[in-house]
Amino acid sequence: MRLQSAITTITRSLTVASGLFAPGHLGELTPYVPFELVDSVLEETGRVQRRLRALPSRAGVYYVFALVLFPELSYAAVWRQLTASLGPMKPPRVSETALRHLRRRLSPAPIKVLFQTLAVPLAPPATPGVSYRRWRTVAFDSCSSIKTPDSDRARTWLGKVRYRLAWAGYPTIMLMTLMETGTRGLLGACFGPTTAGETAYATRLLTLLDERHLVLIDRGFDANAFLADLAATGAQFLVRLKSTRRPALLRILTDGTYLARLGRLTVRIIEADLAVRLADGTTVSGRYRVATTLLDPATDPAELLTRLYAERWEIESGYFALRSTLMAGRVPRSGDRFGTEQELWAALTVYQLLRMAMTDPDRASFTHALATARTQVTLAEGVTDTGPGAIDAAVRTNLLPARRPRISTRKVKSPISRYHSWHGQARPTTAAAIERIEITLHERTDTTPGPTTETVNQPYSHRSSDDGAESRGTEQDACDPGGRYEIALAVMNSHPDTPWHAREIAHLIGITNLNSFRVQMSQWSHLGLIKKIGPATYTLAS
Repeated sequence: MRLQSAITTITRSLTVASGLFAPGHLGELTPYVPFELVDSVLEETGRVQRRLRALPSRAGVYYVFALVLFPELSYAAVWRQLTASLGPMKPPRVSETALRHLRRRLSPAPIKVLFQTLAVPLAPPATPGVSYRRWRTVAFDSCSSIKTPDSDRARTWLGKVRYRLAWAGYPTIMLMTLMETGTRGLLGACFGPTTAGETAYATRLLTLLDERHLVLIDRGFDANAFLADLAATGAQFLVRLKSTRRPALLRILTDGTYLARLGRLTVRIIEADLAVRLADGTTVSGRYRVATTLLDPATDPAELLTRLYAERWEIESGYFALRSTLMAGRVPRSGDRFGTEQELWAALTVYQLLRMAMTDPDRASFTHALATARTQVTLAEGVTDTGPGAIDAAVRTNLLPARRPRISTRKVKSPISRYHSWHGQARPTTAAAIERIEITLHERTDTTPGPTTETVNQPYSHRSSDDGAESRGTEQDACDPGGRYEIALAVMNSHPDTPWHAREIAHLIGITNLNSFRVQMSQWSHLGLIKKIGPATYTLAS
């Protein structure tokens, strides 16, 4: 019996740039960063090639982006991905040395300008999850898990982090971004050595904010000066406060929240307990204290703002997609500042391009979008197409299930870490499903023990008579919040020659907020009402 097999010839047409510019594409992501934009940026930054040879600058820009899409491949292998489907238009074979020289010729400048051009809001304000009332919700946060090769040039730029037991193995970069919480799209970014600190990098991005934004911030950004600079942009903010903050109480509002002072800024303080009931019946709880410039309880209820603060975690999901999915947890290829900056700006740009091609960020799979984008680069398809394409189709076909509320303990995800998790947390060690979240707001009253003032170091200045009256009022408030001073003085008079520790007095008069009481006793000593003789230890004034 003779078997006959039919052979089918499949042909397809490609639309790419002509001649030596043909490898300059990024598959279906190309329409989001078109040829005209790249050429304009190259001319603006002075990086257009002087003579047209095998590797023009435009092709070099797309090649740098392709290095991000294929982090596991070599220089030559990435170039083959760009040229695999070009057929007769395939350019001559180039060496890895030529490709490295191409990167040097480009510099980080055009890649950075392209990112800044593309870092724009990705959805209309009316899109669900993008806005709270009339403000677009955005978030600041840093990522310090990006390492560089341990080379002399990298250490000269970044230094090394000193841990408790030893030096870090690799130099570390601190990346700071401003991200939309609704779309996880980037609005701005900067990076550098970790020694500068989070607020220093975040301050560089304040120019991107205006009266259209509501900023959700972690407690690492609650410095008075930074919050004042943030409020000066016209943006509103919702920030979690450190437990050590003792803001000065101004006025209690109708819903039990209160107005307080953070430096020169008047904010509204919301205190709440969050109780999370898990599927196994256990309950995990914690205290939250947030400050906001939204001062009206009628238009901005405290419980609604407390729930809104959880949206800040969207930036953590964005960092996971950038660091673990796109960059695959790898260190950059370059061992010097020049190449590392170029790669990081390219990674941020490709991340933004993928977000632009995706829809429904809550259920869209970044992994599927990335895999499809890589395939489209190899096939050189969708280079000039507009509208939804294969990436959008892949995302819609593989939508993630509705997000499940879950909770787990915070861990250091390193196999050799001595500090995998903090056992002081009551959270489960693995992700557990949440059945219900209960928010209990603390209504502040005049007799509620708690923080009343926050010590601020100010230079001495001569006061007028009006200032003196204000000072006497402040002294009276500090001395007699609910009669504490008279009661504490009576306890100390029972043994006038004995040094008293703040903890002992607090125990005797039934004060549970020890930190607040220690601050008050320190203020009493500054006013000369008692005498401080040691750490939190006092005697009667002479």
